[in-house]
Amino acid sequence: MKLLSVAIPCYNSAAYMSRAIESALAGGEDVEVLVVDDGSSDDTYKIGLSYAEKYPTCVKVIHKENGGHGSAVNTGLEAAEGLYFKVLDSDDWLKESAFLRAIAVLRKMVADSVGLDMLICNYVYEKVGENKKKVINYRSAFPTDRLFTWDEVGHFKTGQYILMHSVIYRTKMLKECGLKLPEHCFYVDNIYVYYPLPYVKSMYYIDENLYRYFIGRDDQSVNETNMMKRIDQQLRVNKLMIEMYDLTKIKNKRLRVYMTKYLGIMMTISSVFLMKLGDEESEAKKNELWDFLKQKNRHLYRRISATFLGTACKVRNRAGQEIVKAGYVVANKIFKFN
Repeated sequence: MKLLSVAIPCYNSAAYMSRAIESALAGGEDVEVLVVDDGSSDDTYKIGLSYAEKYPTCVKVIHKENGGHGSAVNTGLEAAEGLYFKVLDSDDWLKESAFLRAIAVLRKMVADSVGLDMLICNYVYEKVGENKKKVINYRSAFPTDRLFTWDEVGHFKTGQYILMHSVIYRTKMLKECGLKLPEHCFYVDNIYVYYPLPYVKSMYYIDENLYRYFIGRDDQSVNETNMMKRIDQQLRVNKLMIEMYDLTKIKNKRLRVYMTKYLGIMMTISSVFLMKLGDEESEAKKNELWDFLKQKNRHLYRRISATFLGTACKVRNRAGQEIVKAGYVVANKIFKFN
């Protein structure tokens, strides 16, 4: 049995997928690399097969009909035989030294029969044209180089969220909790990292810059123009996250606070983009999103609305909305998130 399965969802990724595959292969025989071809029309499948032929004990290629990123992740998880599971997008890559250290930690957890549910590492925004790369670390939030629980989690700074890039989950936990991402929908990586959290009992943080998150292609889903075009899919993800849990009933206070904060930032992002669109239909969608939260969970609505970001996002006058949009521009310059 492999220690770690790395699923690489690919859709017309022929131009750049080799870097992702090769970075995962640095893990050697401990790693199973699952190249999931999501109905590509270019040479993606052919390239995947070439790696499978060269590394038959490490690489598997799965060809499927197009179903979107979430569908490809679901397929990778279903096929995964490793004890742990990592998603690596086809235009991103892993830093070898950090990856080998993460594997060493996972190996030790297994050897010591420790039930580690989630390993966290830093990620880096590899933004085109930026000489200084933005690193997201968790030093203020997590103890370093040891097991811990939610009771020991500290303060998360602005922009310091647990994303798909930063986590490696225990495969059995993901399968047993019933994680299944929506098909034909962008931005489901938020569900991937959010839904399993109440099932996570033990964590381990390595202060290493493992995941290199590439930003710069015009066709990327996180490109601001594309996010605004696909705002309805972002709203769909928001609503699914609202319906997922009654956060007021999450017993662990620190987990409850974190999940509430994460849901709040998701609401904020959607609201800001709807403000930037600036038409009556978008304003109605923004109001409907907040009304949806209020209808589903009035207590949670009050809690998120009472925050600075929540209050700002519900501003209806033009002057207030211009201030919010300007704040978004400043935040983007600092955190470089798209």
